[in-house]
Order: sequence, then C-alpha cells, then structure tokens
Amino acid sequence: MKTKLYFMMVIALGIFSIAAQKSVTADDILGTWKYQISDVPPEYESGFFTFEQKDNKTVGYVGDTQKQEMKELTVAADKVTFSTESDQGVFKYNLALKGDTLTGMISSQYGDFPIKAVKEAKK
Repeated sequence: MKTKLYFMMVIALGIFSIAAQKSVTADDILGTWKYQISDVPPEYESGFFTFEQKDNKTVGYVGDTQKQEMKELTVAADKVTFSTESDQGVFKYNLALKGDTLTGMISSQYGDFPIKAVKEAKK
C-alpha cells in the first residue's frame, strides 16, 4: 500500500512540475531583436527583427529601414517560426526562444544557415 502511495506522489509531483514550467507567450517576443547569420555574405549577416501587437495579433518584420513582413508567424511553447519573401527567394526561419535569445536556422534555396538574435533593451 505504501509503495502505491509513494508511486502516486511521484507521478503527481512530476505532473505539477511540468505544469509549473513557464511557457513562452507572444508577449515575450515583443520588441526589437538584433540578429547575426553565420556563413553568408557580409551584407546579409546582421539586421533586426521587430515583433509587435497589432489588432490583438502578433506581427513581425525583418529589417529596419526596408521592412519585410513575416508570413505565417507562430509563437508556440519555446518555438518561433515564420517566413519572408524577397527577390532572392523564400526564407524560412525556425527559432528557439530562451530568455532574451533566439537561436536556430534559416532555410532557403541557397542552403541552411545558423542564426542568433538578442533582444534589444527597451528605449
């Protein structure tokens, strides 16, 4: 009987600890992020992401002067995914959010490239 009780307590604690973990919300992503892309020509290796709330929806842009709108933007658990289109093709971003850092890969017709973005301090 004590073994069953002990086993049930361990399961209950496991469930509560999983439920207590902080999940990422769309509010965590809001703001400006400076990114660095590895293994690309210098003119493409850095820039900015901007995430905003617009009409109760999270929207995003890549770039600071010539902003490209993020398509199919999703923020779920600790994952952020979106795509952009330009004259150079379609670029798909798969990122993981941990604190104030986004890391992941960009996939395109030119290959896959590592990317890291750090959230800028609010001004």
